[in-house]
Amino acid sequence: MILAALCAGLVWQAVRLNRLGRELAETLGERIEAQRDEQQREALRRQQLDLHEGFARQREEIALRLAEQSGLMVNAQERLRGELLGHTLKTLSEHARADRELLEGGLQRASLQLAGSIESLTRSVNERLEAISGHVNQRLDEGFRKTNETFANVMARLATIDEAQKKIDGLTTNVVSLQELLGDKKARGAFGEVQLEALVRNALPAEAREFQATLPNGTRADCVLRLPAPTGLVAVDAKFPLENYHRMFDSSLAEADRRAAQGAFRADVKRHVDAIADKYIIPGVTSDGAVMFLPAEAVFAELHAYHPEVVAHAQARRVWIVSPTTLMAVLNTARAVLKDVETRKQIHVIKDALAKLAKDFHRFDERMNALARHIEQAGRDVQEVQVSSRKITAHFQKIESARLDELDEAEKEPAVPAVQPPM
Repeated sequence: MILAALCAGLVWQAVRLNRLGRELAETLGERIEAQRDEQQREALRRQQLDLHEGFARQREEIALRLAEQSGLMVNAQERLRGELLGHTLKTLSEHARADRELLEGGLQRASLQLAGSIESLTRSVNERLEAISGHVNQRLDEGFRKTNETFANVMARLATIDEAQKKIDGLTTNVVSLQELLGDKKARGAFGEVQLEALVRNALPAEAREFQATLPNGTRADCVLRLPAPTGLVAVDAKFPLENYHRMFDSSLAEADRRAAQGAFRADVKRHVDAIADKYIIPGVTSDGAVMFLPAEAVFAELHAYHPEVVAHAQARRVWIVSPTTLMAVLNTARAVLKDVETRKQIHVIKDALAKLAKDFHRFDERMNALARHIEQAGRDVQEVQVSSRKITAHFQKIESARLDELDEAEKEPAVPAVQPPM
């Protein structure tokens, strides 16, 4: 600050000297012009030279002083910089020491807290491990106990299986093959009748079926399906020829014998078809067709795959050859027909219900139209009420506004005398 003040003073003094020099030069010029004397001009010129020399000397002195002041100022700045640097280093060292002490204290506190947390965590982990160990031991004990129980149960069941196996081995010697059982015509017929009865009972109601029914011509059908007109009674026969069928696939026979058995099988089936058509198709009593039921899917597949002429002959005689699978389709169709007939029987009830429903809907439509008219009229009334409300609100707004002045002027006007009517 002192150096800045000295510099400012020196600059101000130099400016002042320059100003004085200019003023003196102007004064000398005026004197030169006034006197216009050569001697005076010479004297003035000498004075001007003296002034210039004086100014030069003063300038040199000022420059020297400025150089001295600059050197002093530089020295003062260096000294001040050194003092500031020392003071700053001292302050920084004090702050660093304080920060180090604070950091050491924080680290000590953090280490203490960390030690406490580790200790509590270790204690909690130990407790949890002890609990888990107890649960694991308990589970292992339960697992060993259940494993022992399971092993005991398995051993008991293995003993039971061994006993059952012994019984099966004992029964094996007494089992008769299905082929030997069906070798007899009566046994084969009984087998077909049982299978047919099971299928029909599961598909049709009791009033739509009859087993071992006697027809008017004295023949007895294994099953009769009572279907609605025009189908009527449909007879089902469950017997089928099987002797030559087995000979067809007997590998112990020669090729010629198997071929002869195949022809005999076709002839047996055709004869059986003709017998069914003659016995179970009675004009005016039964349907125009009958059903031949084959309980063996293999026989049915053999006929349709390799003996199409037999199938064509059966269709020509109006005898439908079915297997258990195709019979289910026929029975489902019959059940759908029965359901449709029952529905048609109840058609008048449905019509009556629809008529009542139509009347109720017509009444509902009339009431709905009346309600719509009432709602429409109410809407118009609400709109008219809103219009009246807006008008009244507008009148109130006019009354509350500056129209009060008009009312006052109207009161000040003289009243017109009423004209008396002539007597």
